[in-house]
Amino acid sequence: MTAVDAPVIVAARRTPIGTAGRLLAGYTAADLAAAVLGDLAADARTGQDAGAPLREVVLGNCMGPGGDVARVAALQAGLPVSVPGLTVDRQCASGLAAVVLGATALRGEVGTVLAGGVESASTAPWRSWPPRGDVPAARYERAPFAPSDLGDPDMGPAADLIAREHGITRAQQDEYAARSHARAMATQRIDGFAAEMVPLGGISRDQRPRDGLTVERLGRLRPAFDPAGTVTAGNSCGINDGAAVVTLVDAATHRRRGGRGLRVLATATAGVDPNRPGLGIVPAAQESLDRAGLAIGDIDVVEFNEAFAGQVLACCAELRLEPERICPQGGALALGHPWGASGAVLAVRLFSQLALGNAGRYGLAAIAAGGGQGVAMVVEVCG
Repeated sequence: MTAVDAPVIVAARRTPIGTAGRLLAGYTAADLAAAVLGDLAADARTGQDAGAPLREVVLGNCMGPGGDVARVAALQAGLPVSVPGLTVDRQCASGLAAVVLGATALRGEVGTVLAGGVESASTAPWRSWPPRGDVPAARYERAPFAPSDLGDPDMGPAADLIAREHGITRAQQDEYAARSHARAMATQRIDGFAAEMVPLGGISRDQRPRDGLTVERLGRLRPAFDPAGTVTAGNSCGINDGAAVVTLVDAATHRRRGGRGLRVLATATAGVDPNRPGLGIVPAAQESLDRAGLAIGDIDVVEFNEAFAGQVLACCAELRLEPERICPQGGALALGHPWGASGAVLAVRLFSQLALGNAGRYGLAAIAAGGGQGVAMVVEVCG
């Protein structure tokens, strides 16, 4: 398949991102996703009018109620009962993995797919291992990322390890985090997120970005995971609620519909050492660029999920990428990290800057996941 025959993202929306337990705490994962799916339904109907029926809803989710959240949310949004739903779990990369699956489904096929991700950390159920013999049931915070004999660290300690091994200082991490907040606040002041936002309950702005968050203020915070470490609550992402979805159509449908979109030039999924999960961005990004026939210097907008400042800086060092190029309008350190939705948020952010704005021609989105995985996507403005 040639590039001009690749699927195209023609619309992209997301909810505001709320801090867990606060502004969006009353919404379940299905509620959040249904709000965005319903908002995109008109675009999907336009596609059907162009001969591209809505084929599927694909959503990433990590910590939801179980079952098939995509199906529940699609029905709750009022989509036809004939449209199936698929829920995928690639941990923090689930949302972008869902977009990749949606694009793959349209290669050589005519139709429309709604793909993205959702997470409601606020309503995530409590989980317990069942009793075994004399061992009582035990509640757990998360399922394993990897077998314990290979190493199954929590993401925070793993971020400390990556920063230490790459020589990333505390000051560098705090400087990066302060810049992310400053960029998000600057974008928010000019309503730069408005075109992609689906308000919920009168909430139309992301909750987490802080005004005036300086390196000096961040420097007062204590290490969060290791007393000798450099990762703090200030240079780490939050625990958040939110949903993000894109509308994908086949290339022929896009040509009939017209309008600007993002052609999905290439995608890649890769694995790395589960003890260093944050580095999953590196091979995924490089492989997707290679498949697109591009170099990192060709990319106009780079959106990496900012789970931890030190992790992003380490990935930049390995990719020989200037950190200032990451997330031009602020990233997850400022906006938040609603796990299963975060990869899809990256896709929405690329759409806003490239297809709705005039930020350039090419974009790269990449995200790492627990267990040592990474997903990346390269897009090109078309139309």
